[in-house]
Amino acid sequence: MASRSSTITLYSREACVHSHRVRLVMAEKGVANYDIVELREDEESEDLLQLNPYNTVPTLVDRELVVYDPRIILEYIDERYPHPPLMPVDPVLRAQYRLAIFRMESDLYALCDDLESTPAVARKARERMTELLTTLATDFSARKYIGEEFSLVDCTLAPILWRLDHYQVKLPERRAKQLSSYARRLFKRPAFAESLTGIEADMGQIDAS
Repeated sequence: MASRSSTITLYSREACVHSHRVRLVMAEKGVANYDIVELREDEESEDLLQLNPYNTVPTLVDRELVVYDPRIILEYIDERYPHPPLMPVDPVLRAQYRLAIFRMESDLYALCDDLESTPAVARKARERMTELLTTLATDFSARKYIGEEFSLVDCTLAPILWRLDHYQVKLPERRAKQLSSYARRLFKRPAFAESLTGIEADMGQIDAS
């Protein structure tokens, strides 16, 4: 995705769960005019190292601004492209949404590397992921999304749910149905399909049974 007139460049990896949620927010915002530099899993980039002292993805470059924390990137995109808004105006709700995102990062995203590790490490991480998502599923109500409207919270959870089959995470049947109903709504959004790389498209999705 590139354009001569684009001012934004996103450094990303095709299977990176953090990169996925940034691409998802860009798609939800209708941002088409930006460049993506896709790095292989084992590829080092001198350009990225000069921009980001941690040499991590995702890294967003917008003119002279360089942002390399995923959550800060999401909030920057939401504010730079204000329509449609993906965070509430009310400061109390905004704080609650930020806490929800923080917990997803601390609890769910923190397990992703272990899920791709050795069989013993991955098994332990799957058990913990199953426990966390089973608890989360009990909180789902008849609302269409986690909050009153689609938000950065949903954009943060969606890439995790999309990878459950890939991670071999299986929820108890009743909880899987509660969560898969919500997941299908996310996956049917046009922006979600647009956000997927080729590798991610082959990962499958949450069991809808």
